[in-house]
Amino acid sequence: MEILAYGVQTDERPLLERAFAGRHGLRCLDVFLNRDTAPLAAGYPVVSSSVNAVLDAGTLAVLAAGGTGLIAQRSTGFNNIDLDTAARLGLTVARVSHYSPYAVAEHAWALALAVNRRLTRAANRTREFDFRLDGLLGRDVHGMTVGVIGTGKIGECFARIAAGFGADLLGWDIAENPACRALGMTYTELPELLARADLVSLHVPLLPATHHLIDAGALARMKDDAILVNSSRGGLVDTAALVETLRAGRLSGVGLDVYEEETGLFFTDRSTEGITDDTLARLVTFPQVLVTSHQAYFTRTAVGQIIDATARNIDDFAAGRRSENTLVPRS
Repeated sequence: MEILAYGVQTDERPLLERAFAGRHGLRCLDVFLNRDTAPLAAGYPVVSSSVNAVLDAGTLAVLAAGGTGLIAQRSTGFNNIDLDTAARLGLTVARVSHYSPYAVAEHAWALALAVNRRLTRAANRTREFDFRLDGLLGRDVHGMTVGVIGTGKIGECFARIAAGFGADLLGWDIAENPACRALGMTYTELPELLARADLVSLHVPLLPATHHLIDAGALARMKDDAILVNSSRGGLVDTAALVETLRAGRLSGVGLDVYEEETGLFFTDRSTEGITDDTLARLVTFPQVLVTSHQAYFTRTAVGQIIDATARNIDDFAAGRRSENTLVPRS
């Protein structure tokens, strides 16, 4: 079966090629899947998309007209796919329901520790042989109150690391996780968590109910010196409200691996042309803010699991099977 994979990263390509060798034909593109690039898939029964693909009605119509039958997305999130339109067009859609939760949880802690201990500023200084400690004062994580918003697999891993540091744990979710309870986590309502936590980390999916979960009101409830980390989905945070909060001199650290307008921007090189997104441009000027380009999942273990699951999804499609990864079944 011939496969066209969009949005393939340089380090990802050899892993994809190795996984599909001898099983399916594979062509890799570094461009993202959207209305403009969808015509490239004409004649390919399978396309594999990345998390930053724009699979709206227009894109899906082009894919269906070109003979595509399966969209195999290499991510857990699928808020970028119009599933109703896919079903109407007879397109099968599959995703990767899970992969290493440690990859994301560890990166979230890397962000938290970096902004807490001012590591970016410190590294930049020492490169210029400036060894002063002015402005680098951080806090012990031991004894902090850490609020975990979303206590599924990734949130649980994040909480386990927090417990290892000796932090006190608060949690919020629609269902409690007994493993987090066993770590000593106290579940509470979201407003109380935001008000009490020294560090807040987001681990919930992006749904209509969670869009801008951290808005101006939520930010106002947080401590002035709190740390906010988001390694889940950009749309969980109202970025304009976050910028205004930082302008007011509040929050001692913000670590973001995702951004609500990242599509078409993250995973690209804009170093020579700059960006026209004024909100993101302003956000990264704050010294206590660290932004990474949606790389929390990007470990050999996690990417390998994502590719293996994608290969299984394609095999299942060829065999007419469904699995837990199937979002829209074969009609």
